[in-house]
Amino acid sequence: MARSGRRKKTAKGGRRAAPAAGPWRRLRRWLGRAVLAVAALFALSLLAYRFVTPPVTIYMAQETRRLGEVAHVPVPMARIAPVMARAAVAAEDADFCLHWGFDMSAIRDAIAEGAGRGASTISQQVVKNVWLWHGRSWPRKALEAAVTPLMEAAWPKRRVLEVYLNIAEFDAGVFGVEAAARHYFGVPAADLSAVQAARLAAVLPDPKGRSASRPTAALRARAAAIMDGAATIARDGRAACFED
Repeated sequence: MARSGRRKKTAKGGRRAAPAAGPWRRLRRWLGRAVLAVAALFALSLLAYRFVTPPVTIYMAQETRRLGEVAHVPVPMARIAPVMARAAVAAEDADFCLHWGFDMSAIRDAIAEGAGRGASTISQQVVKNVWLWHGRSWPRKALEAAVTPLMEAAWPKRRVLEVYLNIAEFDAGVFGVEAAARHYFGVPAADLSAVQAARLAAVLPDPKGRSASRPTAALRARAAAIMDGAATIARDGRAACFED
């Protein structure tokens, strides 16, 4: 028989048809597209939240399912008492205006003192609360470390603090300083006194275990220290990046 009779038919143009993509190749392609889609959504939200406060976070959604509803009333920085902004920075991140998202000095101190000490900045907490999930895990910390400098580059410091004050939890199901001020003291955030602001800042590390309206002796002492710290950063210029 002639060899030509045993030849397989080829695609038009004389080239053999490409074999169908295998399952692993299709999976890699799908994963690549998924990663690109997530990156695009993140970029869009990063730009949008520069101007619009996130209406809900992953943690808020979880608490809504658990409690049935939550209190959350976002307000612009102009409607938050300056003493509240200073108190939050004094309590959580005194060098907020001086770093680029990570407080390297605090990180070194945390490493030296062991796991009992935290070193997360306000910027890192915003990233965790807006885009990520709660809980300690290396994947979350890695994502937090990757996203924090991007947010710091895209948002001014005043905006970072504004979002922080609007999404931080101050009691079970109470998110943001406006809802917290009304919940604890019956006043809007704009009318908070220095003492009230310091007590709200004092509950931030443990909002479910502390009460700003029924402070323990330890919380009163902590609030007094926060008031002193807030006055200090106002004097030495460490509040300049978020005050008009």
